[in-house]
Amino acid sequence: MLNWNEYRKELATRVGEMGKLSPGTLEGYKALSTAGAKTGHLDAKTRELIALAVAVTTRCDGCIAVHTAEAKKHGATRDEIAEALGVAVALNAGAALVYSARVLDALGD
Repeated sequence: MLNWNEYRKELATRVGEMGKLSPGTLEGYKALSTAGAKTGHLDAKTRELIALAVAVTTRCDGCIAVHTAEAKKHGATRDEIAEALGVAVALNAGAALVYSARVLDALGD
């Protein structure tokens, strides 16, 4: 299994390198990352649970590493995380079902 703490540290180093090569890209990412929290409609734990579900659906190991630690920091329980992941699984299955219908449509009669 992956050492997630070590991976998160290595990732931070590489993101820092990217920031030096393309500071505007990193600044834009940071602006997007913090924008939702400014509305105050969702608490930090809920945002992290959503982030974990999205991380699974987008298959982003870096997102999983960062947002798992953040979810735990904000008090998310194993059961809450599992429920959020269940939503991700259902959405992926639903998307596959919808795209299966598209294939049948493309196939024609």
